[in-house]
Order: sequence, then structure tokens, then C-alpha cells
Amino acid sequence: MLRRCARDALSVSRLAEAYPMSFAAVQKHVAVLERAGLVVKERRGREQLVRTAPEALGRARRALDELEAAWRGRVERMSDLLAEAPEAESETHQPTEGQSR
Repeated sequence: MLRRCARDALSVSRLAEAYPMSFAAVQKHVAVLERAGLVVKERRGREQLVRTAPEALGRARRALDELEAAWRGRVERMSDLLAEAPEAESETHQPTEGQSR
């Protein structure tokens, strides 16, 4: 929906034509996007046109990029720890002097 509204301001009914859901469901999606500040509705005659708010979309993109970077760092650290785990495990399970294997 955001991509379609970025190209051109569309009426909610025109927007709904492209999705396999009810008009009411599309209205609800648009309302959520509007509350999030990602789209703006403007009245033109009897229609309400929906357009993407590019500055808000840019802020959302930056926030998602930051989250992705943070999670990638965490996954990399976990991978490093897991790669080290067999070495540490074998060291801790070495029999001490006088114990049999």
C-alpha cells in the first residue's frame, strides 16, 4: 500500500481494488498507516485520497536499518560464541589426573 500511494495519491476504493480483501479491511489498514504517520489522507471532492508521507517513511526506514544492524551484530556475536563453545566444552570435560577416561 505504501508503494502504491508513493507513486500517486489514490482513493481508498481505488487502493482496495488491488488487494484480495474487503474494502473495510483496506480502510482499517489505511487507518493504521495514518495513525503511524506513514500516510496522509486528504479530501478531494467526495473522495479521500491517500498518499505516502515520504519524510515519515524515511524515518521508519532509518529506524529499521538501525534495528537490523543491532540484531546482525547480536547474531554475529552469538555465532562467534557458538564457534568457540566446542573448544571450551572439551577443555572443561578433560579428565583430571587420576581419573579414567
